[in-house]
Amino acid sequence: MQEVYEFLKKCGTYYLATAEANGHPRVRPFGTIDLFENKLYIQTGKVKEVSKQIAANPKVELCAFDGQKWLRVAGTLVRDDRVEAKEHMLDNYPALKKMYSATDDNTEVLYFKDAIATFSSFTEVPKEIRF
Repeated sequence: MQEVYEFLKKCGTYYLATAEANGHPRVRPFGTIDLFENKLYIQTGKVKEVSKQIAANPKVELCAFDGQKWLRVAGTLVRDDRVEAKEHMLDNYPALKKMYSATDDNTEVLYFKDAIATFSSFTEVPKEIRF
């Protein structure tokens, strides 16, 4: 999982795919990624449509590309309402503290469960990591 985290941090931006209520896919850029208590976390706001989509269907996939390789991570997102998890994320992304707080009713952190990460390129055999 450390390799997945480092790749996503290096890329800076990844794209998260969810499903809308009508079943249509929705993809948007994300930039927050965190390792906390040996779990891979993302962050969003509960008022956003992406949060509502995840609550309705927590199966998601993200994708990132570093110019040579790409990474896909598919799994189920689980909300973690603990202040400690939110604080850890916000401490790693201090600019977010202008918009979010670990104790507000909007900040949401979620971790991947039953995830499959696949590193791919045009020149190498895909590498799979499960966590």
